[in-house]
Amino acid sequence: MSLFADLTAGINTVRPGRTTMPGIDFALVVCVAALALFGLLMVYSASIALADGPRYENYGRYYFVIRHGVFLAVGVVVMLAALNVSMDIWRKVTIPLFVVTLILLCVVLIPGIGREVNGARRWLSLGIVNFQPSELMKVAIVLFAAEYTARKRDHMQSFLRGFMPMALALAVVGATLLMEPDLGAFMVIVAIAVGILFIGGLNGKLFSGLILFLLTSFLMLIWLSPWRRERLFVYLDPWNPENTYGSAYQLSHSLIALGRGEWFGVGLGASVEKLHYLPEAHTDFIVAVIGEELGFVGVMALLGLFAFLIWRGFEIARQAIAMDRIFSSLVAQGVVMWFGVQAFINIGVCLGLLPTKGLTLPLVSYGGSSIVMNCLALALLLRVDHENRNMMRGRKP
Repeated sequence: MSLFADLTAGINTVRPGRTTMPGIDFALVVCVAALALFGLLMVYSASIALADGPRYENYGRYYFVIRHGVFLAVGVVVMLAALNVSMDIWRKVTIPLFVVTLILLCVVLIPGIGREVNGARRWLSLGIVNFQPSELMKVAIVLFAAEYTARKRDHMQSFLRGFMPMALALAVVGATLLMEPDLGAFMVIVAIAVGILFIGGLNGKLFSGLILFLLTSFLMLIWLSPWRRERLFVYLDPWNPENTYGSAYQLSHSLIALGRGEWFGVGLGASVEKLHYLPEAHTDFIVAVIGEELGFVGVMALLGLFAFLIWRGFEIARQAIAMDRIFSSLVAQGVVMWFGVQAFINIGVCLGLLPTKGLTLPLVSYGGSSIVMNCLALALLLRVDHENRNMMRGRKP
C-alpha cells in the first residue's frame, strides 16, 4: 500500500478495541506549511523594492518571490518523493550519499567549476540555478551520524572505535568547508554530528574534550583570520561610528529595523530598512524585516512555530526509540537539531546576540538549495513519524 493510501486509511477506519489515528502528524504538517508560506510572504515583502536599485534593476519586482515559490514547489515534490522511501532504504544509501556529497564539496573548489561570489566558492552552476553542496551535506551528515551511532552504539565509550572515525570524517568535511570558506555551514554540521553522538551515548569525557577542542578551534579560526576577527570586534561595539559605516553596517541596520517595529510593527510591507538600507534583507536578515513590519509579536509567533516543530520532532524521536528504532530516532533528532541550531544562529545574528554569520533561516529565508534540502530533511522526519504510527497499528513500518 502506498504512503498516500496509508495516510487516509487511519482517518476513517475504526477497528474494534482500537482508537483511530491519522497516518501522519497533521499538526506538524500545518506548522511546516505555515513557516513555508510565511517565508514566501516575507520574501515578497523584503525583496519587492530591490528592483528600484541599480544592482537588480533588470530583475523585476517579482523576481525573487517567483523563484522562491518555484524552489518551494520543487521542495514539496522532493518531500513527497522522499516520503515514499522507507528508513531502511535511507540507511542503506547513507554512506554512498555522504561520499558523493563530499566529492561535490571538493568539486566546488576547482577553479572554473565552482562559482565564486564575494570571495567565497560555494556553488555549482546548474544553468538557471546554482546548487550549494554544503546544504546537501547537512542532510548527509544527519543520516551518516545516525547510521554510524546506531551501528557503533556498543563502542561509543571507546576512543578509537567509537570516537575517532567520526572525528576524522568531520575533519575532512570541515577542511573542505573552510576552504570555500563556509564557517557557518561547518558550525551547523558539527552541531548536528556532535549532538547525535552525544544522544547516542558518547563517553562524557570524550564529549567534554570534543567540545573544548571545537571551541578552541573556532576561536583560533576567528583569531587567525583578520576579516573574521573584525566581525567579532564590530559585533561587540556595533554603534562605534567606524563600525556602523563599515563591517557592522548590516547589524546596525538590523537593530534599527527591530527597534522601529516595537510591539506590533509598522505594518506588513511598510518596512523602511528594506529600501536598500539593509543588505540581504530577503536572505540572512529576513528576521529584521519581520521584526520591523510585524513587531515583537510577529517575531515571537515565528519563534513559537520553530519551538513547536522542534518539540514535535523530539516527540517523534522518543516514540521511535520506545520501539527500538535507534537509527530512525537519531535521524529525527538530527533534523530538529539542525533546524534549531540554524534558526538560533540566524535569529541571534539579527538580534545582535551573535557575530554576523551568513546562514539562512530554515524554510523562511530566500534560497534555492536551502529550501529544497529543508524539505528533504522534513520528509525524513515525517517518514519516521509515519513508520512509528504504522508500528503502533501492528503493521510493518
